[in-house]
Amino acid sequence: MLKYKILNTEGKARRGVLQTAHGEVNTPAFMPVGTVGTVKAMTPEAVASTGAEILLGNTYHLMLRPGAERVASFGGLHKFMNWSKPILTDSGGFQVMSLSGLRKITEEGVTFQSHLSGEKFFLTPERSMEIQYLLDSDITMAFDECVKLPATHKKVEESMRRSMRWAKRSKEAFKDRKGYGLFGIVQGGTFQDMREESIKALTEIGFDGYAIGGLAVGEGQEEMFKVLDYTACALPDDRPRYLMGVGRPSDIVGGVARGVDMFDCVMPSRSGRTGQAFTSHGVLNMRNACHTDDHSPLDAECTCPACRNYTRGYIHHLFMAGEILGAILLTWHNIHFYENLMKQIRQAIEENRFEAFYQSFLERYKDERKF
Repeated sequence: MLKYKILNTEGKARRGVLQTAHGEVNTPAFMPVGTVGTVKAMTPEAVASTGAEILLGNTYHLMLRPGAERVASFGGLHKFMNWSKPILTDSGGFQVMSLSGLRKITEEGVTFQSHLSGEKFFLTPERSMEIQYLLDSDITMAFDECVKLPATHKKVEESMRRSMRWAKRSKEAFKDRKGYGLFGIVQGGTFQDMREESIKALTEIGFDGYAIGGLAVGEGQEEMFKVLDYTACALPDDRPRYLMGVGRPSDIVGGVARGVDMFDCVMPSRSGRTGQAFTSHGVLNMRNACHTDDHSPLDAECTCPACRNYTRGYIHHLFMAGEILGAILLTWHNIHFYENLMKQIRQAIEENRFEAFYQSFLERYKDERKF
């Protein structure tokens, strides 16, 4: 059982604290993605130095390699990867569904072929709960099906209702312990009636938290915010709300404004490996020639090691030379930027100035501006 306490609210924005078996998580929170037990190009110590209080791991990838039972033999994922703070694990549903022709869905579960070896696996709500238990996840996600958008109302309805039946089975299979919790996942595509039906089904089952799934899959920010406007506020006030797989800084600030408490996305680490840096005023493409002789830091307002100790010119050189250090420094910077953004959001809500912060952010930060 997880404990969640709301400390302050401003409009729909919420400032809270989530207590878990491996420590507390201050919300709104961003979770760096450590899919296979590592945040790419980062040590756990480096990730912790950014202010991150919780990481995301993935059931699908960890069940394939190295295997949940093997991770359990090391004492669970925390000990295996040397991360003492909380961990949330995705159920594997999204990854399995993305396999397209390599999987088959039935009422019982999903049969799929490993993208690594071609070996066949059968994943059910019960097995997903077992794997996440073996991983020792502080927050376990219910097994669900994520439909690719756009999709017809009939397709979304069929998938959502199956996911709700799987949610019930997930709850029945979950081993409840102090400091551990299970989140249900709201599905329903971009159809309000389906989202409302999903919320009703999940709240009747009862979960420690509620995730909003099936977004950030190509529908665009305007449509995503429209769905959040009628979904987030319909979820229980006394439980954390998690928007899965989102996203860009403007997505996150907009999500908080609509009542979301938790976020995750591969964007800061993936962008760090491809030469993109998130800054206070937009996105830098560090491969651009304009940075060649630039003696300034990535972001004069940032205190991460990359900004304190290195110039844009040097980091540009690293990427042009194909040096690993470029990816390390830029990933470190990006995750630090995201975690500092969350800290600023939390402070703004505490001080009842979040609306002003939101408007200032929109004016200063051009999310699509790359230079």
